[in-house]
Amino acid sequence: MVLLDGRKVADSILENLKNEVKDLKKKNINPYIAVILVGKNPASLSYIKQKRKACEKTGIKWEQIDYDENVTTEGLIKKIHELNENPKIHGILVQLPLPKHIYTPEVIKAIEPKKDVDGFTAYNIGKMFLSTEFEHLPPCTPAGVIELLDYYKIDLKGKEVTVVGASNIVGKPLSIMFLNRNATVTTCHIHTKDLRSHTINADIVAVGVGKQNLITADMVKDGVIIIDIGCNKKEDGKLCGDCDFESISKKASYITPVPGGIGPMTVAYLMKNTVNAAKRINNLIP
Repeated sequence: MVLLDGRKVADSILENLKNEVKDLKKKNINPYIAVILVGKNPASLSYIKQKRKACEKTGIKWEQIDYDENVTTEGLIKKIHELNENPKIHGILVQLPLPKHIYTPEVIKAIEPKKDVDGFTAYNIGKMFLSTEFEHLPPCTPAGVIELLDYYKIDLKGKEVTVVGASNIVGKPLSIMFLNRNATVTTCHIHTKDLRSHTINADIVAVGVGKQNLITADMVKDGVIIIDIGCNKKEDGKLCGDCDFESISKKASYITPVPGGIGPMTVAYLMKNTVNAAKRINNLIP
């Protein structure tokens, strides 16, 4: 069994980006991300901290705009429009989830697609359906999954892949990215009747629904590749994924740990998207 070490791969990506940022600065291009945070959700604060550290490692400029929980949808959209118009800013990220009174789709829609480094706008998601050539600013978690598999030279062509989870920011785009690489994809979700029947013959199982021990060893075949995108807190406070790691790791050929698997890859890809956005805005790449 090979552990798919997201931390090691993410560090390698960040090191390469650090050199790219240095080269861009010589051309008077300073990659710059603006992050909007609403409230003090502990998980959001933790994610923001990791993203900020990655910016410090790579030399990407960071601006954090904090709002209290009472901010309105209109207030956020007004700020996003200002950031859209600011030529110095290459990336705009709104940390999710937002408070329930804010209409999240309208907030995301307000972001200029070329600055949408989270890859959540309909424009950037839609382009992905065309082919790998149009994955210009893909959602960071699915892109991080693909990057990790590429690093370990896992060929996806013809693989039977089951994606468990169908969210707009992970499950659906990940399914499309697998399809773009000629895998045969089954997408499961909360209404899937017999989950095991879809996972038992899969070469790759990618799961990200936030339910501890959803996937157990009896649900996968020997030699399976497991991509665990889930993040849950056990009773002892430790983090775990959606898979029963201990039992499944005895059957798997490759498996991601939680923590240390897809989480670091997501952050690294956010930095990659920011650098690519800066390049594209300055006409350095098509």
